[in-house]
Amino acid sequence: TTFQQSVASEVETSSNIVFMCCQQKDHATSKKRDDFDDILEERRCCSDIRYAMKCYTPVVYRGLIPCKPNDLKNIVLKSEHVQHVIQKLSRETGECPEIWQEEATVILEEMGHSLQLSAVRFFAFTLSKVFKTLFQGVFVNEEGIQRLHQAVQEHPVVLLPSHRSYIDFLMLSYILYTYDIALPVIAAGMDFMGMKLIGEMLRMSGAFFIRRTFGGNKLYWAVFSEYVKTILRFGNAPVKFFTFSNLASTISLKLYFLPPPLILGLLNIVMEPFLKGEVFDIYLVPISISYDRILEESLYSHELLGVPKPKESTSGLFKARKILSDNFGNIHVYFGNPISLRTLASGRINRTQYSLIPRHIPQRPTEDVQVFVDEVGYKMVLLQLENIVIGPFALVATILLQDLSGVHLSSLAEKTLWLKQLTQSFGGFVKWPIHLPTDKVLMSTIALHHNIVNNIDGHIVLSIESKKTEFTEDFMFRYAVGILMCAAYRNQLLNVFVRPAFVAVACEIAHSSKKEDIYSCFTFLRDLFSDEFIFFPGSAVKDFEDGCFLLTKCDAIQVLQQEILVLEKDITSFLKCMFSPYVEGYQVLCSYLSEEASENFTEKQFLPGLRQFAFQQLKKGNIKYYEILSSDMQKNALSSLVRLGALKKMKMDNETTFVVKKDAVSRTADILSSKLPVGRPVIARL
Repeated sequence: TTFQQSVASEVETSSNIVFMCCQQKDHATSKKRDDFDDILEERRCCSDIRYAMKCYTPVVYRGLIPCKPNDLKNIVLKSEHVQHVIQKLSRETGECPEIWQEEATVILEEMGHSLQLSAVRFFAFTLSKVFKTLFQGVFVNEEGIQRLHQAVQEHPVVLLPSHRSYIDFLMLSYILYTYDIALPVIAAGMDFMGMKLIGEMLRMSGAFFIRRTFGGNKLYWAVFSEYVKTILRFGNAPVKFFTFSNLASTISLKLYFLPPPLILGLLNIVMEPFLKGEVFDIYLVPISISYDRILEESLYSHELLGVPKPKESTSGLFKARKILSDNFGNIHVYFGNPISLRTLASGRINRTQYSLIPRHIPQRPTEDVQVFVDEVGYKMVLLQLENIVIGPFALVATILLQDLSGVHLSSLAEKTLWLKQLTQSFGGFVKWPIHLPTDKVLMSTIALHHNIVNNIDGHIVLSIESKKTEFTEDFMFRYAVGILMCAAYRNQLLNVFVRPAFVAVACEIAHSSKKEDIYSCFTFLRDLFSDEFIFFPGSAVKDFEDGCFLLTKCDAIQVLQQEILVLEKDITSFLKCMFSPYVEGYQVLCSYLSEEASENFTEKQFLPGLRQFAFQQLKKGNIKYYEILSSDMQKNALSSLVRLGALKKMKMDNETTFVVKKDAVSRTADILSSKLPVGRPVIARL
């Protein structure tokens, strides 16, 4: 059977993923979580000046003396790698090496950090004032801090935090300064260079600036990679890279991060000193940052709906100071266990291949190395997700989005407690104030998110204008902003529930109780939505078994030898409803491609065309969910159909063009709407 063949296939390749330690069944079992401590508590009692001017003596890697920023640049410029690339470019272009040397110097001046303790102290004082105003508390797992404190003394460290807000990198540096850990050098986008004074202050606090895209610029790539590798070789400071959720926007309202090509490219760079034997080991530290309320939630919602992101500027920063009068709740920062790259690579990578070529000569990663890098990237993101803190409002938002007419407070309390228990049962990391009654917890979280939800005489509704208003496109846009803001919090639950939910959806669209048929539907959903959610490569059978295990655990299904029977429809219906916006969104995209789009269309034509089509369908009442208006979903769905072969992507006249295979697109829509059973021939045709 298909299921048995897939099991055999995964067994054959199990050595490729044996190092995966974040198993989903482990997620589903209760485990001890590190305790959190509020680092702002002491700041509220003590002088901020004294804190900023404290004796700061962080431990250093193996007792080495840190390298000064200018010395670091000189080492990079004189390195054999950069000089090799300069000589090669000189031969290829006929220009003298001095010209390329000068360009490399310019790149380094634009890129390099200029870390100074005086700037760090300035930010320590300023951020103490700001954080105490904005947040009720900043909670850190001190056990994780202790592990990091030990790690930075033993081997070079790469910090990999999740990215949810522009203050993430400031917050992490602030925390490390608080605990006397060496401040990291941080890869930051060139956007911040437009903030004249602030940009330079960030550079002086450890930021180094990189362009968003530079794949074709050999010299830039050489200077950048050598800059990072030199920091790692000398162990001067931890290196910090944020895991971006997509390439179009470095921060997303989603909380299910995918490792895009940029991050995998960065991992290639940081692994190279280890693979070439220049360092004994490198520690990778996943860090999960969770917000009760996101500062930029409205900005991100507008951006997902096509409103251009305002350019970062110092004047814009000062204009945003009005947010200091608002309350943004708590932040939880969880420092995960340092992961030894040497341990991950043991038995997987033959490093002798790097002895055949001089170290300074660039070489493409072999296939096995690239597979390994990809797996490590997914592993780091899964470890981040494992320790994302889910607050009460994520549960409330999930329930409200399933009933936009609103829920009475007593009913909301009952449903929220039920969802809290289910989330914890499935392995979600829920932080719930145990010392307060449920109604007070809900009233507190509703008050915190007053811009999204309202309490009208005990009836909890989204803060969206009544639909009695004229149903114009402008109204629908404002309505969609509110929906996407609320969905940003619901999305915190999605990776907890995605596997059991896909099993539940598969049971519905399979038109069969046979395990093989349900598994075929599950793999179809997993493949189709793999641009939306994290699935470890090559683990379809395991994901299916984990989903079945979790549903069996809560008595929602019964798994027999050849069949799967649905027992508890309330749970499966709730899970299907949670993921309905994605199923419907992809159906709408398929309808647009089948009915409205021409057989050939460009990338520039796609987004406005689909958005206008979706607005019309919403206005007519043909579709229910506003998430299809999100550019994230639109781009992910387009990428998915290209990957499955329903669209063909090509370059024509210097533009990206797509060719629609309308039969394949229609079959995809029919499967999602349960009109067509999933089978191997159908999937093969797609």
